[in-house]
Amino acid sequence: MPAGVTPDDELMALLDRLASRDATALQSLYQRTSGRLYGLALRAVRQTEWAEDVLQDAFLTIWRSAPEYRASLSPPMAWMGLIVRSRALDLLRRQRAEGAGRTQDFDEVLAETLPATQPGPQELADASEQALLLHQCLQQLAPAQREALSLAYMRELSHSELAERLGQPLGTIKTWIRRGLDKLRACMERAA
Repeated sequence: MPAGVTPDDELMALLDRLASRDATALQSLYQRTSGRLYGLALRAVRQTEWAEDVLQDAFLTIWRSAPEYRASLSPPMAWMGLIVRSRALDLLRRQRAEGAGRTQDFDEVLAETLPATQPGPQELADASEQALLLHQCLQQLAPAQREALSLAYMRELSHSELAERLGQPLGTIKTWIRRGLDKLRACMERAA
């Protein structure tokens, strides 16, 4: 990676190329992000076959939706993660309708609040709106707390890795994360 270029910059450049229908950019994006996105899908659906289906659907959606992606509203991994989550909920909803009964309580509540259609302009607009809202809520946190949450969830750093990286005691990091999540939850609920 060239000096001064962040992983987000690379992903945004690939998404720009995807918007121009560059198939090699899709391959590169898949190579860079599929492992993390597959892990997200697997955590949501709990079965490898289903997670593979979700990942395939998600990349089709990413391919189709790349022209609508706006870096100013959401980091690329957050945007793609939201797409994976939406595809996972769609699959769980379909499985539930077929009597599979594989959803857990949290997923059932979320699945009932989301429409059961393929992503259309309205769903993509809603996703961008949610990303903007999350960004606004994040801005209300103290800078150190915001950085800790971002590193924990976007870079998947553990509490001990965060403590080392930020030069803070482990207890402080855990408090920042817990209180930050509480503040984000309250902010998102007020906006909803």
